[in-house]
Amino acid sequence: MDAKVNFGASKITVIGDATIEDLEKAGAFESLVLRNEKDKKVVQEPFWKQKQNLKVYIAALLLIASWLYGHQLGEEAILTKVGYAAAIVIGGYTLFIKGFRNLKNLNFDMSTLMTIAVIGAALIGEWGEGATVVILFAISEVLERYSMDRARNSIEALMDIAPKEALIRRGNNEFVVEVEDIQIGDILIVKPGQKLAMDGIVVKGSSTVNQAAITGESVPVVKAIDDEVYAGTLNEAGLLEVKVTKRVEDTTLAKIIHLVEEAQAERAPSQAFVDKFAQYYTPAIMVLALLIAVVPPLLFGAEWSVWIYQGLAALVVGCPCALVVSTPVAVVTAIGNAARNGVLIKGGVYLEEAGALKVIAFDKTGTLTKGVPQVTDYLTYGKDENELLTITAAIEKGSQHPLASAILRKAQANELPYTSMVVEDFQSITGKGVRARIGTESYYVGSPNLFEELHQTIDRSIVDTITKWQTDGKTVMVVGSEQEILALIAVADEIRSSSKEVIQKLHELGISKTVMLTGDNKRTAETIGRRLNVSEVQADLMPEDKLTSIKKLRDEYLHVAMVGDGVNDAPALAASTVGVAMGGAGTDTALETADIALMSDDLRKLGYTIKLSRKALTIIKQNITFSLAVKALALLLVVPGWLTLWIAIFADMGATLIVTFNSLRLLRVKE
Repeated sequence: MDAKVNFGASKITVIGDATIEDLEKAGAFESLVLRNEKDKKVVQEPFWKQKQNLKVYIAALLLIASWLYGHQLGEEAILTKVGYAAAIVIGGYTLFIKGFRNLKNLNFDMSTLMTIAVIGAALIGEWGEGATVVILFAISEVLERYSMDRARNSIEALMDIAPKEALIRRGNNEFVVEVEDIQIGDILIVKPGQKLAMDGIVVKGSSTVNQAAITGESVPVVKAIDDEVYAGTLNEAGLLEVKVTKRVEDTTLAKIIHLVEEAQAERAPSQAFVDKFAQYYTPAIMVLALLIAVVPPLLFGAEWSVWIYQGLAALVVGCPCALVVSTPVAVVTAIGNAARNGVLIKGGVYLEEAGALKVIAFDKTGTLTKGVPQVTDYLTYGKDENELLTITAAIEKGSQHPLASAILRKAQANELPYTSMVVEDFQSITGKGVRARIGTESYYVGSPNLFEELHQTIDRSIVDTITKWQTDGKTVMVVGSEQEILALIAVADEIRSSSKEVIQKLHELGISKTVMLTGDNKRTAETIGRRLNVSEVQADLMPEDKLTSIKKLRDEYLHVAMVGDGVNDAPALAASTVGVAMGGAGTDTALETADIALMSDDLRKLGYTIKLSRKALTIIKQNITFSLAVKALALLLVVPGWLTLWIAIFADMGATLIVTFNSLRLLRVKE
């Protein structure tokens, strides 16, 4: 049997045969309460009413009563000591069980240090301070649990987005079923004001749908027949009938939740550093505490009780609680906040890397532009326009190139019968075009560079036309044979309205360089680059050239992001420090291949992501620095002998709570 605990998502995954009762029994020392992931969430009691907090209340009352008795009867009175001892046992029994178990395994963590300190305090007669330490530590754990619950609510909120049941139609019957029982092909009936329970395709009706929960888009989107819709989105206006296309565990929302949980479980580089540091730090504190306790009495004749007390206080100060939680709480909170704003960050490492970026490279088509090219100019030489466009569309029907769709749309608009043409010997010429045979004639459709290779020289007037169109920011495709050029087609892809604003914002955020990578010709690319004010344009690139460009940028700048569609740009995305995919809600590939996915096609989320990442980095550094500085200052109080258990626990507890609440500030980061 194997078990994997996800601290950030508050989840345990067990591989093997075990009941929930078995797992709760195995983890009883932590008051473990489990429920099946598919079970409905139990409405939690208010935090102050929760059972695990009861022991803290009882122990605190015993401490106060014992303190009052101590003032009346004296600290040495049996009743006072019994009260303090009861407070120690009730408030700290879970701590002691864990501490003794860790001590037996030579695992020196904060529970071990606290156990030794409290028992040591009792042995030297400091019952009151030992009880106070236990209760303050228990209170700090309660508050820490409360703040972690707040951070985890970012995931719970995602889980609650989609309804747990829905009205469906099977055949002629309509009935309400649990989402787990809905099958692919069922018809989902969604009334105005209802949320969609499943992913699917609209088969009847039209409406505006608020997709903010999935994509972060604040403006509702119009959905009509054949449009894709997602679980968790809100139908605002009309009645929709949706054909279910995915089971509940495969919906876009389910994938987002799964990926967010995995991301929150993944360790960030700073967390890995802290964990490694804590491995050496904790034993070092134990050695230091021992030296504080024995060196002054042995070498300088100081009082044993005084310096043992100082050593115990040093142990409490040395608890690495604040240090250990400094990073994970910040990472969990930031990734949860990003998910709610339509940005999927797939791990703490990418959260940190996004804040350190120096260069951002963009694919042009579908990223800086809308990716829906249109034919703007069409010029033929000697052949009938419609006949040649029909031939071109028939050939391009087999092409995967984005510009092929523009030619097909033009042929469809002119109602040309290109689908009935028989195309033979179709061959793709990587990065340059395609070749095919129709009847006895062989045709080429591709870039001007392809025809320069085929014909060696091109007529001056044709070159002038190509140059003019390219200077206007259009991509030129040439249609011809091995002997002659038959037509020129100019295609333009509309620039996204947000692209220029995003590039400007990134430069304002301190990004050193923005680069546009494209397979387009140099003139077209430079025209678009000038409009957008990108720092650098690299054109005429094959897919492998984009990969080479990213590697060169990484060699020079170290921290480089690549923004693309997650499919054609997969090699470049993989080679970059951070791969950012556009439109993650629409493509499974984008969700799987990218390090960060912008769930909507909104580039403006990029600036928000960098801002969130930098804020997270700042908070993590603040947390680590603060937690170490507080401990260092408290330990300095040992020199004049001023360190007390009270000061020690307040230093430890205070630092832990401050770094936790400091991390929760990431919930407030907005676009």
